[in-house]
Amino acid sequence: MRAPLCRRLLPRFLLASGLFVAAPAFAETTYGVVKTEPKLVVGASETATVGIEGKNGWHLNQEAPVSLTLTPDTGLDVAKAKLVRADLAVSKPEQIRFDVPVSAKEPGAKKVVAEAKFVMCQAEACKPAKETITLAFDVAPAAAAKPAARKAKAPKQVTK
Repeated sequence: MRAPLCRRLLPRFLLASGLFVAAPAFAETTYGVVKTEPKLVVGASETATVGIEGKNGWHLNQEAPVSLTLTPDTGLDVAKAKLVRADLAVSKPEQIRFDVPVSAKEPGAKKVVAEAKFVMCQAEACKPAKETITLAFDVAPAAAAKPAARKAKAPKQVTK
């Protein structure tokens, strides 16, 4: 049995008319992701950052819930597995930013997968958004930490 004509044509009409917007197109035109991935050394803690910035007249809703759920690889630790609005380091309509303390227990290529949930708005509408961000680290062994600077010896003067 065939589907009614309107059921078959509606998806094509929405795509052709531009009324249907896929998630990646929404993300590209409404917000951008900004992140920093510091160098990590075993036994030390550094702060990575994850930020969202509004684009093209869109801004972040200052009243809606915001969260960042963190899933670190084995050998990495994060201070909190889930950060919320109260944890934001920067909270402005045009930008939000989470500071993420990360420490390493073992060397190697490691990552933290972060899932951000937030709401983007413009004058006419607001839309919830979800973005998966990967923070990648090349963790150095503890011995690779900067060695203490050695004092240079003065050259010996030889007299004849």
